[in-house]
Amino acid sequence: MIESKFHENSCRQECCGLCCTKIENFGVTIGSTVILENVNLHIHCGELTAIIGPNGAGKSTLIKALLGEMPHSGSLKFVQSDDDILKAPVMGYVPQSINLDISSPTTVLDLFLASRSKYPAWLIRSKKEIARVNERLAKVRAEHLISRRIGALSGGELQRVLLALALDPVPEILLLDEPVSGIDQNGLELFYETVSDIRKAYDLSIILVSHDMDMVRKYADRVVLLNKTVLKTGLPDEVLGSDVFYDTFSLKWQKENRSKGGEAI
Repeated sequence: MIESKFHENSCRQECCGLCCTKIENFGVTIGSTVILENVNLHIHCGELTAIIGPNGAGKSTLIKALLGEMPHSGSLKFVQSDDDILKAPVMGYVPQSINLDISSPTTVLDLFLASRSKYPAWLIRSKKEIARVNERLAKVRAEHLISRRIGALSGGELQRVLLALALDPVPEILLLDEPVSGIDQNGLELFYETVSDIRKAYDLSIILVSHDMDMVRKYADRVVLLNKTVLKTGLPDEVLGSDVFYDTFSLKWQKENRSKGGEAI
């Protein structure tokens, strides 16, 4: 567990001060196409909220709107613990994938150093900066990758490196948009375990878009079933066992089979 690598008071030391994210009467329309409408959610610090839904439900659109990349109607408020509205919280973001030149000699260290400076990475290789990168990678169990070429990383290794970048600095909100697509089972488990450890160690909101219901059930605090609007929200078992979940994913026959003593999904 990487919790042991954090100081026992790290949550208090790196507390973001954010109380919750309030999404009210939220909508996104592109041309004449309604992507999201009347979305109302309160997402609290210290919780991992999973956003699930069928393809085309608007999950990634919601993430992009939170990042400020898409215009929207309704209100988006970031409220601090003292009830003051925080207008511009620090956000960390791990995308589903990134385009890479696998032949590039760029290393993980180069990527970190370049992201922190306008100067070429080879000009800022101080021992202090290298130690700082090692510290950030250790938080996601990836310090052994510091000298590895980006193009030589496995899918799971790359996503953990991107997660470390998203946590530098520690954000108020961490957005994960299908971050484990195409990753093998071992890499998938390790990524989710790492995110779970981070959730316990820091006072931040984590919003995860995922199609993996087993991982959602295991690691999420709350689940939001989205299909253009919020269909249901609650604890994982409440949402994943609901009629609306089975109806949304056209799994009603599986639920009926399960209720008769058939094999569980």
